[in-house]
Amino acid sequence: MKGFERYSRGYFMPPVKCLDWAQKEYIDHAPIWCSVDLRDGNQSLIKPMSLDQKVEFFKLLVQIGFKEIEVGFPAASETEYEFLRTLIDGDLIPDDVTIQVLTQARPHIIKKTFKALEGCKRAIVHLYNSTSLAQREQVFKKSKEEILEIAVEGAKMLVELANETKGNFLFEYSPESFTGTEMDYALEVCNAVVDTFKPTKERKLILNLPATVEMSLPHVYASQVEYISKYVHNRDSVIISLHPHNDRGTGIADAELGLLAGADRIEGTLFGNGERTGNVDVITLALNMYTHGVDPLLDFKDMPSIVKLYESVTEMKVYDRQPYSGKFVFAAFSGSHQDAISKGIKYHKANKLTTWSVPYLPLDPKDVSREYSADVIRINSQSGKGGICYILETNFGLDIPQKMRETVGYLVKDVSDKEHKELTPNEVQSIFLEHFVNLKTPLELNEYHFIREGEVFKVMLSTKFNGKVNNTLADGKGRLDAVSNAIKECYNLNYELTNYVEHNLESTSKAEAAAYVSVKVNDKEYWGTGIHDDIICASIYALISAINNSIKDNN
Repeated sequence: MKGFERYSRGYFMPPVKCLDWAQKEYIDHAPIWCSVDLRDGNQSLIKPMSLDQKVEFFKLLVQIGFKEIEVGFPAASETEYEFLRTLIDGDLIPDDVTIQVLTQARPHIIKKTFKALEGCKRAIVHLYNSTSLAQREQVFKKSKEEILEIAVEGAKMLVELANETKGNFLFEYSPESFTGTEMDYALEVCNAVVDTFKPTKERKLILNLPATVEMSLPHVYASQVEYISKYVHNRDSVIISLHPHNDRGTGIADAELGLLAGADRIEGTLFGNGERTGNVDVITLALNMYTHGVDPLLDFKDMPSIVKLYESVTEMKVYDRQPYSGKFVFAAFSGSHQDAISKGIKYHKANKLTTWSVPYLPLDPKDVSREYSADVIRINSQSGKGGICYILETNFGLDIPQKMRETVGYLVKDVSDKEHKELTPNEVQSIFLEHFVNLKTPLELNEYHFIREGEVFKVMLSTKFNGKVNNTLADGKGRLDAVSNAIKECYNLNYELTNYVEHNLESTSKAEAAAYVSVKVNDKEYWGTGIHDDIICASIYALISAINNSIKDNN
């Protein structure tokens, strides 16, 4: 692709090697979570949320379990100012939730921010200014010293106004465009700000290291984070926070490696909504931890309701394959996948396993209020016999015999292929009923009567063939054998009865049984199924259905 020569790596490695994070295997505890849906997420919407929608979204975030929620940039617009005042004046902020507001390191903006916070019990005031080489040279046209002074003066003003304003105020600082800043300079700015705020273990400073624009592979960001974490002043009184964006599509990896590198806190959004390619997706991050046996301290068990409200207030669409939450993330279209999933679920049930390990499913769908039958197995022309028969068993109680499954699978896939569509469970059942169950043409059961003489069963069988009634007397070693002999004698049919399986149908409200029979004609097997509240009648229906399928195929 032409033009690649115009690009250079715009990030900076730390001046010392920082690779301790690479020795860690996994994240062993949840970070402090801060939702920025109402700020970063809202500003990226084509149609920003209304006041009522913001309040509804805020309540959802509280319900999920966020203890820190950034509610906006109150000095930037009247809408954001009004929303903040609505939360405060309406006493909508729970005592265990801390709201966060954003402000640039500019005096008039800082003053308006504190005015907006009057009466707030507890808030984080988030101060930022850009420190990157590109921003300094191209936007602000200021030296390193001048940019550092902006950060320090902003911090001083926050301390001063916090002392003058009633309320409990905590502080956060972000060197915006951190990833494009020389690391030794980023550390210099951060240390100057830490020294100004003078945090304590009881009143810590949040030092946020944003990947405002992703510029490197995730391991580079991890090294940058580790460098600041190791060399920042007063580390035990500083909370290292991350705010990853997703320009390179690696926001999740940035966050996860950043946590291994020493970060304590994550700022992100539900489903990753945000400017350009978005912010880091908190749902994916949290459930990644969950599937490693770590409590994320956020509750996503009612994922369908979360998706519904999110799509309603943001007018955004959750992508069908969005991790953990998309429509198809627990769906298997591939036949081999369907077969493995259905066998895995049966294995878990049979062995009463308490640890989840079903093939192709890193998360139990039920943990996020999804269902196996509707979500896991999706039937189309790519489906396999395992998935199709799993649908019939879990939804309708039909435990199709192994030897019959290939016949059923090919038939259902053929219908999906010809109609160019995915089939619902009810459509799969309809196809099965139409082609296998209690078939009445051309041969139909009329009535039967059995007499047992020792080890021999005699049957008086009445059947119809194309509407004409025929009565036949025959015997056999068992009831079904006697009926089979009667049909052979009456219609001069030549076949071999090769398979018989039966079971109770537990999925129906009445006591019904299902029988499955195959007959072999000219080295080809034909299957039929009978369903009836009497197992003898069900077996006869199954035999006649199999015979009807053989007659149709050979005429």
